[in-house]
Amino acid sequence: MRIHHFALEVSRLEESVAFYKKNLGFHEESRILFMGEEIVFLKLGDFRIELISGDRPCDPSTHLCFEVECLSEITGLMNRNRLLEGPYKLENGWETVFYSGPDGEIIEFLQVVTAS
Repeated sequence: MRIHHFALEVSRLEESVAFYKKNLGFHEESRILFMGEEIVFLKLGDFRIELISGDRPCDPSTHLCFEVECLSEITGLMNRNRLLEGPYKLENGWETVFYSGPDGEIIEFLQVVTAS
């Protein structure tokens, strides 16, 4: 078993599609209409985000975490206006930073440092 996708209901579908494509490198895999809702699947490597057109913003506790190789590269690419908190260095050596997505979702980037 493996995770296929993570779904977010968003109130501004095209803005969310553009954000994930431009800032994080996702590409559009498919668009479908299902039960009156427009759905866009975005893919990055083996990971997918399903964006569902809705009439309410994401729950502010919604939290996506992407593991990255270099946290400073991400902080250089992301818009500082979207910075929520961090970057932080955790007790285990990991480094993390939190940004807001276009619909209120929290996007965490995590650089995992393994002990040698």
